[in-house]
Amino acid sequence: MNDSSPPSPESIEASELAELALISRVRAGEARAWSEFIKTYQDRIYGICYGMVRNRDLADDLTQDAFLKIIKGLHTFDGRSKFSTWVYRVVTNVCLSRLRSEKIRRHASLEGMAASGDGSGESLTAADGFEQSREQNPSKRVQRDEDADLVLEALRTLEPDQRAVLLLCDCRGLPYEQIADVLGVAVGTVKSRLFRARAALREAVESRKTDRG
Repeated sequence: MNDSSPPSPESIEASELAELALISRVRAGEARAWSEFIKTYQDRIYGICYGMVRNRDLADDLTQDAFLKIIKGLHTFDGRSKFSTWVYRVVTNVCLSRLRSEKIRRHASLEGMAASGDGSGESLTAADGFEQSREQNPSKRVQRDEDADLVLEALRTLEPDQRAVLLLCDCRGLPYEQIADVLGVAVGTVKSRLFRARAALREAVESRKTDRG
């Protein structure tokens, strides 16, 4: 029987202490610590980047950019927030900066991604780490894939800020307070952005359903 209870405060504290110890070793220039650091964070960082852009090649580039930013800015981490929060902030800002700098070309490139499916063969639920259904009924599986495609297409039309708050909350499961730290806004702002983002996503999904008849 699996224990689904949340981690205890003691285990969370131990994890954070281990994280800080790793950062201290990295700052001290220990070569092995860099390898451990990359192994610990590369999947998380790539997951955020891919969730923001839905393109493997671009996500790879952004992951490298984010690691460079983290390495260069590691001395600025002052411990006032969790280190993971600081990492999420750096990565999210890297993604938002890229998306905003390409805003003029964004709609054209997103249409191309939607048409080609970016070659990943992954649905929205698979890409974001949501638990996939084991339903074996072919018709239900097809419908589920079509619904996922609709959501994926709709998500790509949202503004970067809306995409970011949806990713951090609904896909990564971060609490409002941590999202506020990541985005550098008030908790109330997070809630209002999330409300607007979910409404925009629903509207975009419904619009695509109507277009498909």
